[in-house]
Amino acid sequence: MFINFILIAVSIFAALSTFVVNNYFNQGPVKSSAILSLIVGLFFFTFPHLGSDYLAIKVPLIFFGASFVGMSSSQTFQHWRETVIAGAIFGFIFINTSQFFTGFGGGLGTTALLSVLMTISLIKIFTVCHCFFTSRGF
Repeated sequence: MFINFILIAVSIFAALSTFVVNNYFNQGPVKSSAILSLIVGLFFFTFPHLGSDYLAIKVPLIFFGASFVGMSSSQTFQHWRETVIAGAIFGFIFINTSQFFTGFGGGLGTTALLSVLMTISLIKIFTVCHCFFTSRGF
């Protein structure tokens, strides 16, 4: 349970840090994802026994995948909180479905796409419900 919490936290951090480097430091989506993923990957390659073997394998993988979420433009996610939600969704999906993508290419990108689409859908649903209830005087 604690390991899942760590993986979701890493996923949120990866999405948010990539989003910030991409949109606020104007480094571009690919460069932002690549630089941050390289730093995390090299860290765990250099210090593989710092934590458990499971985390040494999964943290760079989930960081790389969640950085795809952070590659979204500021037009897609207009506030950093939306990126946090998408990062958390990515972590949850990754933890619960990663065994199904073993041996297939594109699993991280597909999971990132699903996370972004789910977050956009949740934002739209929340906006519509909020407008509906506000106009009705609730």
